[in-house]
This record gives sequence, structure tokens and C-alpha cells, in this order.
Amino acid sequence: MPQLDHRSRILLKTLVERYIAEGQPVGSRALSRQSGLELSPATVRNVMSDLEELGLISSPHTSAGRVPTAQGYRFFVDSLLTIEPLAQVEVRELAGRLPSDQSPQRILSAASHLLSGLTHFAGIVVAPHSHAERIRQIEFVRLSDTRILLILVTSTGDVQNRILSTSHPYSASELVEAANYLTAHFAGCALAEMRQRLNDELQALKSELSELMAAAIEASDDVLRERSEQYVLSGETNLLEIADFSSNMTQLRELFRLFEQKTGLVQLLNLTDQAQGVQIFIGNESGLAELDGCSLVTAGYEIDGQVVGSVGVIGPTRMAYEQVIPIVDITARLLSSALSPH
Repeated sequence: MPQLDHRSRILLKTLVERYIAEGQPVGSRALSRQSGLELSPATVRNVMSDLEELGLISSPHTSAGRVPTAQGYRFFVDSLLTIEPLAQVEVRELAGRLPSDQSPQRILSAASHLLSGLTHFAGIVVAPHSHAERIRQIEFVRLSDTRILLILVTSTGDVQNRILSTSHPYSASELVEAANYLTAHFAGCALAEMRQRLNDELQALKSELSELMAAAIEASDDVLRERSEQYVLSGETNLLEIADFSSNMTQLRELFRLFEQKTGLVQLLNLTDQAQGVQIFIGNESGLAELDGCSLVTAGYEIDGQVVGSVGVIGPTRMAYEQVIPIVDITARLLSSALSPH
């Protein structure tokens, strides 16, 4: 980041805030009036020229005013932005919109809708990673002599049901024994770990239980496949109403294609697992060409103290960061609370 003196910082902050609010290039005369500094328009023009040479602002061909560049937004967010946390009454109101008594999928969907509704951008929530899913409980319920219901409960509260057709008629006591064995040995294990250990131990288990153990392996495989690159996206149509995008349909098409493909966006969001707090990707910082001209504000959420997924907002680089950042932060915290065991 370039080193700026106090005067340059104030003028850059004023320019970015005015451009975010109005969406029009900002001229030197307007800056001299609104910055609170007693500077002539000529002096402001000189400072603007210096900021332009540093790559923090640019001058559109059609206007004498200037707009922030992606680097200018980055300097603003990192060095000039003042963020106020949400009031407790607002936090309680938002918490009421993420009820913990719903299924995990409903909670994830509610969080995504909450983000898009509050910011009027696209809200995205990545489902818990398969490697983070852990076994909480396994049960077998006898439906008939050779039909059994397998119930697999994960650490997120997700419940997977499978109906098994077996070659051996199991008694109720055998099913309880098998369920107790699996729960005692694998509760708290990651799904992938349970699968590997079951494969290793299958030959050593009593033959009459082997069929049930194999069914548990297959069920865990199903869960792992379903969790791969899964996310909930809401409010993408909000982007159609934003002037920054509506004038560039090519960019919008690329952005919607990114939403459909999923892989690149999920990989980017998964980077939040490696850092604390809110992260912001501005323009080409994301490494995804489709997000050029966009900003992604994201934060990880936790279950049992471990980051397992992320939430985020995708919008134009011209967004009110001081409003979006606390919304993403508190949504991640509320989602952690709603998904954690109570």
C-alpha cells in the first residue's frame, strides 16, 4: 500500500464515500467543498493527480471527475473505513430469522436469504465441508424381517435415512447391538474417517453384523457425494437492478455462468477457512475473471469451534462496505450458533 499524507487520505476517503453513495465521478470542486479541508480546487486537482499516478483513482473518458480503482477501494477498506457493529436490538432481530429448530438445509437457506435481503446483493452460503461432517449417532430400525431403516445423524444435525434390504433377518436386539457398536466407536469421527476405519475393521466384525456395517459405509459415501461443492445462493436477480451491472450484460452473463458452474466460486469461498474474521476480495483479487468489477465479502462459520463453511455477499465494487461487512460477520456468527448442538 502506498503511504499517503493526512490530506491525501481525507480526500481519497471523501471521494470513495461520495462515489459509493452517488455512482457519479467526483470532481475537484465537489471534493474541496465536502472534504472539510480548506483547500482550493487547484490544490485538490494536484492531489487527485498524485492519487491517479498511484493507481488509486482513475478518470473516465467522458468526465472530468474521478472514480476509485480496485486498488483505491482496497486502500479505503484497509486503511480508511470505519465500521460500527450492529446494535444488540438488531442482532436479536436477525437471530430470530435463523431459528435453530429447523433442519440444517433450511437454516443455510435462511442465512442466504438473510444476506441477500439485507444487502440487496447476492447472498451465498457454502454447506459444511464433507471433511468436517462428523458422526453424532447411528440407528437401525426394523421395518420387517429383511427391511431395515438406517438413520445417520451428523454433527450439523443433518439426518440421512436409508432403507436397507438385507439377506439376513435381524432381530431388534441385533440392530440395537449394531447401532450401539457404531455409535460407540465412531461418534465424533469425520465421515471419511469412519468410512476408512469401517473398511479396515469390516473383516474382523461378526459376520451377522457385516451387512449392516457395509450399509453404513455406503450411506456415508452418499453423504460425502451430496456435500461436495454444495452451496445455497439467493438474491442473484438483485444484481440485475444494479446500474453498475445492468449497463454491462456481458459481465452479468459471465457472473451468472460462474454461479451455475459452482466449482471456482466454492474454491474461493473455501479460502476463508484459512483466516479469521471477515475477508474481502475486490475485483481481480479473487483470481476469477467473472468477478472483475465485483466485490466478495465473506466470513467462515463454525460448528464445535471448527470452521466448516462460509457465508458471503457478492455485489459491485461500489458497495457500502461499512454496512455489508458487519452484516456478513454477524450472519456467520448467528449461523454458527444455529447449527451448533444445544
